[in-house]
Amino acid sequence: MWAEEDASGFIEACLKSYEAPKDGKIYVMYHGTSIVNVDAIQRNGFCQSPKGMLGRGVYVSRDIQKACRYPLDVPDCQKVVLKLRVNVGKVKKIDYQGHPWQKTWHDHGYDTAWCPPRCGMVPSGLEEDCVWDPRRIKVVQVIHQSAQPSPLYFPDCY
Repeated sequence: MWAEEDASGFIEACLKSYEAPKDGKIYVMYHGTSIVNVDAIQRNGFCQSPKGMLGRGVYVSRDIQKACRYPLDVPDCQKVVLKLRVNVGKVKKIDYQGHPWQKTWHDHGYDTAWCPPRCGMVPSGLEEDCVWDPRRIKVVQVIHQSAQPSPLYFPDCY
């Protein structure tokens, strides 16, 4: 557990996907993966993706609908969404293609890169985050495809 989670009055924070995350906070986020990866992630934690739109890191989103789409090459019946707690650390907003720090934000002292919704970075227009250090991420729930909730289930998270 993180010290913040042990503090009296800790509340799991949902932040609407269009709101900028604040440095040093813990937020609810989601990650879509294949059911075959769940045990390894829960046992060993996440691994950085070696490449991606924001460079190396673990790709997550505060928008469960974004996470539900992944992985793209897996049938829906084999997809799960992991509900996470993410300690974002120091956050850099990357809001356009070709941003000078698009893939080097971590080299400048940032822990998380945040791509706001509808900024032109992501074809879906949905919010996305890239977390450099997988130890900043904890799995709190596995949501199977058949039980994935409607956005109405998380009204404060959108």
